[in-house]
Amino acid sequence: MSSPVATLKASAAPALKRALYYSGALDAYHRARNRDRLTVIMFHRVLSPGDARWRTADPEYSLRDDLFAACLAFFKRHYHVVALDDVLAARAGGPPLPARPLLITFDDGWSDNEEFALAHLRRAGLPSVLFVVADVIGRDEPFFQERMVGAWRGGRLDAARAARIWADAGGDPARTPPLARAGKDDLEPLRAVIAQLERLDTGPRAALLAELAPVLDDGVRYMVTADQLRNLAGHFVAIGAHGKTHTPMTRAADLAAELGGARALIAERLGGRPALPATMSFPHGAHDPAIVQRAHAAGYQLLFTSVPELPAAAGSGPGVLGRVGFTGETITDARGRFAPELLALHLFRKPHSER
Repeated sequence: MSSPVATLKASAAPALKRALYYSGALDAYHRARNRDRLTVIMFHRVLSPGDARWRTADPEYSLRDDLFAACLAFFKRHYHVVALDDVLAARAGGPPLPARPLLITFDDGWSDNEEFALAHLRRAGLPSVLFVVADVIGRDEPFFQERMVGAWRGGRLDAARAARIWADAGGDPARTPPLARAGKDDLEPLRAVIAQLERLDTGPRAALLAELAPVLDDGVRYMVTADQLRNLAGHFVAIGAHGKTHTPMTRAADLAAELGGARALIAERLGGRPALPATMSFPHGAHDPAIVQRAHAAGYQLLFTSVPELPAAAGSGPGVLGRVGFTGETITDARGRFAPELLALHLFRKPHSER
């Protein structure tokens, strides 16, 4: 018979969720169920609402810094937070991980990871991992998806122009997303346009984006500098790779560059410390068995994806480890306050993987 905690529906009354959490029932369930499971948390951006970049950031990948600090306290309360070296050693047959281990990771290489997240990590005394896209180091502008979201939320990209992008990218005119009815915080129609652009080959997409540059570019720096990357590495943030260009590996024109090339370039930007990144998270989570084999051949000891599942803490072999992400909306109540019971329900019940 399933546990009542495991079958609790998202629509359950907030009072019931709080009661389960503060009574200790959720924690007891977690301690029994996930004792030998590694929880890998996936963050992207961490910003203060007072920062000018917050207003145009994609809420799906951005977290308020106060919520980030609350998450770190939650992790310390319910898990044993481990470093990347601990995971590498355990999966190579070394000392086992403690009960309920948790690894904190970040994707992409945003400058706010150093400007905001690092201070909270240091105060909490917690290690983490940053999977950085090699080509963004020292670059101002973010990926085209975030540039479009920023332009939309900032009012520079209007519905008419977004509809033209849909058509120019080959979208069916009869299925044009309802952009004219969408507000600046309603991103679903725009996400459909972005998905259409993602289907294009690199050349045609680059040509369309070049025409849009005056609308998309705001002159603000978003991505990590080499100095910031070295500062992160010097404060218990392990540096891994997230590809060279952020292209899904399954669509990469030059897989060697996305794998070994990214590894070498990141090491160069780090000044040779560490010599070469030992880990990679696949951009967009995209991979297949052949790519996994190529990644290991390129020197990566451990690989991660974005499938929300919990791998075995003592696992070994060439598998790809799942990670769990969440948005600010997932972990806050109706008044925008951190709700630990919602984070507990989100994390504690994730499926177990076979790896």
